[in-house]
Amino acid sequence: MSTLLLSACGSGDGDAGTGSPSSGGTLTFAVGSDAGCVDPQQVGSNDTIYSTRQLVDSLTDQDPATGKIVPWLAESWTVSKDATTFTFKLRPGVTFSDGTPLTAQVVKENFDAVPKLGIRALLAKSYLAGYAGTTVVDDHTAKVTFKQPNAQFLQASSTFSLGIESSASVRRTPEERCTKGVSGSGPFTLSSYVPNQSIALAKRKGYAWGSSLFKKKGEAYLDKLVFKIVSESGVRTGSLQSGQVDAIGSVGLADEAALKGAGVRLQARANPGVVFGLGFNESRPLFKDEKIRQAISLAIDRAQIAGTVYPSGTKPATSVLSHTTPSYTDLGAKLALDKARAGSLLDQAGWKPGPDGIRSKNGAKLSFTITWAPVAATNQPSLELIQQQLKAVGVDVTLKLIQVAQFQVIQQKSDFDALWGNITRADPDILRTSYSTALANIYRLPPSELDKLLDGQVAADDPAERAKLVGQAQQWIVEHAVVAPVVELQTELGVAKKVHDLTFDASSRIQLHDTWIG
Repeated sequence: MSTLLLSACGSGDGDAGTGSPSSGGTLTFAVGSDAGCVDPQQVGSNDTIYSTRQLVDSLTDQDPATGKIVPWLAESWTVSKDATTFTFKLRPGVTFSDGTPLTAQVVKENFDAVPKLGIRALLAKSYLAGYAGTTVVDDHTAKVTFKQPNAQFLQASSTFSLGIESSASVRRTPEERCTKGVSGSGPFTLSSYVPNQSIALAKRKGYAWGSSLFKKKGEAYLDKLVFKIVSESGVRTGSLQSGQVDAIGSVGLADEAALKGAGVRLQARANPGVVFGLGFNESRPLFKDEKIRQAISLAIDRAQIAGTVYPSGTKPATSVLSHTTPSYTDLGAKLALDKARAGSLLDQAGWKPGPDGIRSKNGAKLSFTITWAPVAATNQPSLELIQQQLKAVGVDVTLKLIQVAQFQVIQQKSDFDALWGNITRADPDILRTSYSTALANIYRLPPSELDKLLDGQVAADDPAERAKLVGQAQQWIVEHAVVAPVVELQTELGVAKKVHDLTFDASSRIQLHDTWIG
């Protein structure tokens, strides 16, 4: 498993600070968007994950430096040789914020319920694909079984998407969980949620079962966390400079100099998983033609986009996976800018340049719409550059803005030409989640050799064989232009000097148990 790297311009461990850590205080964090849900099992947007991750603990944790899976709610575990059965020994004494204890029965209730959740729980459901059930061996031993080998599940057990919630929370409807929140066993509890305004959390008194990666034993340092929804990047930057907030997300390149000048610390880490790119809906006639998809990919100048729009150190995509993802394969040569080749492919497909420079065929313009949500300040300028780059080879692009809360509905209905987005996960099985025709199949792909590769890697009990299959899957996706990878997401935060030990987890989200102000 590859090491997850840090950007040169930031630190994954935050500022260690001077002096001893002190308890108390409120951390105010400004993020750009609200997913419209505060249930960790149903949230997919980083801006909301930052807060909801603090509500739940997971069975395991993943070391961001090595990728190793380590204990959290589970003290130990065993995995059957064929990777179909995972047996977890739970820590005794763990309770949820509603006062009920963690037991193997609660783990079973959580995993039994996940497949019945709606489209919001796409990630959680994909991690449990092929789930056969959970056996309660005893109060503190849960045996999770799958119908076929599922090598990715141990890493999945470390994610927020499979964070464990109380029995009462699991029994709520998915919508109730989104709007009212859940009872987790995490270091913080939900105090209030005002959609599109704020999410407030309070320290969990008596918390004593933190991840083995946490520095501090017992309760968190901070008394309160407040996440303010501030959609405009410039307003977030100004709020941090003026001291109205203590940290901000989605720092853009244009804001770096001002923040550094104000003494703000910039922390950055490249996200593992599927990079930002264009996912094509292959049920649309235009994108059934592989030549069109390939031409679009070849016409994109990834280096220009990464260097013009994104924070310092951001890398252009060199595969469908980022370079920090285990089993990443460098396919940069296949993703190099080649406008001449793009034009040739469009010619072959019968699309000829018109007097306005836009190509046409049988009287129809070569045009499509990219659907996107404002979850990062870099999204709009990135897409405007892509719009210009594609126009240069005769492709007319319209940009369609939707709110992040609508994104999953759009995906479920396949109501788009092309989607702009990424998915963060520190395991290459994110490829199966995204592109298997046996799962959600958002992009309406036809069955192909890719399915065999994706199914093969999740069933492989030999790490070397799994890595080989993952590499072949990446190559297939890039060569057939299932997606046009563009740029790696690098999470960059602005953090005030007084905030210490605000750290990234293995998926480049934040962990605030060890964070203190002083």
